[in-house]
Amino acid sequence: MQPVHKVEIIISSIEVNQVLDLLDRTQVSGYTVIEHTTGKGDRGLTDSNLGRAFSNTYILTVCTNEKQLNFLVEEITPLLKKVGGICLVADANWINH
Repeated sequence: MQPVHKVEIIISSIEVNQVLDLLDRTQVSGYTVIEHTTGKGDRGLTDSNLGRAFSNTYILTVCTNEKQLNFLVEEITPLLKKVGGICLVADANWINH
């Protein structure tokens, strides 16, 4: 097993490409994107039935070192403050990659 940082991001679907560009700049080895997620947050309910503009996207990725994680946090924080969304980080172990 390899210790890693699991990063979960939920953000407006309109902003997904910005986040994916950021992940590419962070040089993570990959990510998973689940479109049309719904839920409730500080800005109210999101409903994917109203179209892309009102839906959220869930993104899961892994940072394998502190340098990647620190870069990602520094770069995504201004975007989250501007448009909303969340970014969760947790310690995890990679069993197989």
